[in-house]
Amino acid sequence: MCYMDTEPEWQAIRYSLFSAGDVALIPPSMHHYWEYTPLSADSDGCVHYLMVAFSHSFVVRCMEVFPELRNRLAGLTFPVNALKLGLESSRIIRKILLRMNDMDELGRLCEMFRLLPVLFTSSDHTFAGKPMNVERDVRRIQQICTYVMGHYIHPISLDDISAEVGMNRSAFCSYFKRCKGMTFSRFVTEYRLNTACELLKHSQKQVSEICFAVGFNDVPHFNRIFKKLKGVTPQEYRKKGTSG
Repeated sequence: MCYMDTEPEWQAIRYSLFSAGDVALIPPSMHHYWEYTPLSADSDGCVHYLMVAFSHSFVVRCMEVFPELRNRLAGLTFPVNALKLGLESSRIIRKILLRMNDMDELGRLCEMFRLLPVLFTSSDHTFAGKPMNVERDVRRIQQICTYVMGHYIHPISLDDISAEVGMNRSAFCSYFKRCKGMTFSRFVTEYRLNTACELLKHSQKQVSEICFAVGFNDVPHFNRIFKKLKGVTPQEYRKKGTSG
């Protein structure tokens, strides 16, 4: 699920048109990409959006544990097509996502219970695209990226990700390096650091908070890796962003 925070138009699944403030619901593992018009970027050349990644199994497990949620989502059927939410649902979802953006893990989980009924019971939505047949490698890499986006705040072992895509460790490492041109460990580290950069620029969280929020468990190590790959310390990066 994505919420865009930039102006004016951008394009998505099957070239459906979206505008700033729109909300899209995209089924898990559905191949998709975004095309942005030049005017979508801010003065730094960045496009801003908020995204929540979750699996259907997560929703089912929550319904099994919490009868209050089960009652709200009675008769739920998961959409197989991508949907563009209507104005009222998008307004409510935007408020929830913006609140989640500044919360810790527990706070975000609580907000998810507010989000799910709005998302799956809204009737003001329109068709935005349907799954396409894509090559096996494309689907598998997308599955890997989706897994990282959903689990980067926790340790991700090679055993975990290999099992996720049905490969053994050795085959997975060779496959990923061939497809992405880097090791899986490097890919996860870069994703975490890129997420940290966004938090440094657009939140008031302390560096130590950001360190743990993006999956590192040691602040000095986080600072060293950040300096090594970004060329500046987290504090310098934030200062540069605010002064620019």
